[in-house]
Amino acid sequence: MRFIHLADVHLGAVPDRGCPWSEKREEEIWETFRRVITGIRENPVDLLFIAGDLFHRQPLLRELKEVNHLFSTIPETQVYLMAGNHDYLKKDSFYRDFPWADNVVFFKDEKLTCVKDKKLDVYVYGLSYEHQEIRTPLYDGIRPKEGEGLHILLAHGGDADHIPVNINSLSAAGFDYVAMGHIHRPQILLRDRAAYAGALEPIDRGDLGEHGYIEGRLENGRLRVSFVPFASRSYQQLLLTVSQESTQISLEEELKDEIYRRGGLNIYRVIIQGERPAELLFIPEKLKQFGNVTEVLDESRPMYDLEALQRQYSGTLIGDYITYFLEKDRSIVEDKALYYGLQALLQTSAV
Repeated sequence: MRFIHLADVHLGAVPDRGCPWSEKREEEIWETFRRVITGIRENPVDLLFIAGDLFHRQPLLRELKEVNHLFSTIPETQVYLMAGNHDYLKKDSFYRDFPWADNVVFFKDEKLTCVKDKKLDVYVYGLSYEHQEIRTPLYDGIRPKEGEGLHILLAHGGDADHIPVNINSLSAAGFDYVAMGHIHRPQILLRDRAAYAGALEPIDRGDLGEHGYIEGRLENGRLRVSFVPFASRSYQQLLLTVSQESTQISLEEELKDEIYRRGGLNIYRVIIQGERPAELLFIPEKLKQFGNVTEVLDESRPMYDLEALQRQYSGTLIGDYITYFLEKDRSIVEDKALYYGLQALLQTSAV
């Protein structure tokens, strides 16, 4: 027996809205989901679990029809689907009365339900959100039904506002596997027994690293699961370290080379670090033209000889300013204030 565990597909999301690549990202999320289904069609699995937030918001009727058509193209795969906090069941949700294909089971109540797959001798448990927020730990204290076979729980949540989860309680519950959703970073919670699949595609700049789905295999009576990278792009943090020899042009060249090495499709948050020449002011916004860059943070600092400047400007505002900070056990914020303020004072005095 083989299954795929998805979660947090977020169809309909438009990541980085307003950026040049945002509309393309909306379609890529759909396309990656289609690629999953195509892969199942070419290399069938027995079960497909979708642990909430298939959609980023309330699904449109035409979108449900599109998804249902895709499910109908893999008739040998049984699909188990629940609504999460983003696509929760509003009173007028199209989810409620939608006629799914024969191979689809949709959990349509905010109450745990068990469905037995008689062909595979698998018990699947799940519920759907009927509210955007559920602060009650609905999964605590639940236990599998009696019966031989695999017992698999679909669960969406894990924070204070979205069904708090006690992993120790889940571990002791006795499920053979818990297919988790809601947390966008893929992670194995209990080896071969519980995992967050993570978002299929990264949805915002906080979704750093690889994304994809979980694949499970039952071999010789033992279940094994592994993460499969599948997203078309990733969000990455890119550090540029400057020195006394750095210039704006050298920084731009370094960024271009690094983006080329890592991949031009990926989306980057650039952080400039290190000590730069005191007279050099970088133009961070210019760096955004060299790739899919969402943000540039200049955390570099000018290389001043503070003691020498303190002596040079003794008895002046600049000297007093340096003395004030040198006598402090400076935090990171105060350190930045020292250098930014000193730079402004020195520029003003030079005018």
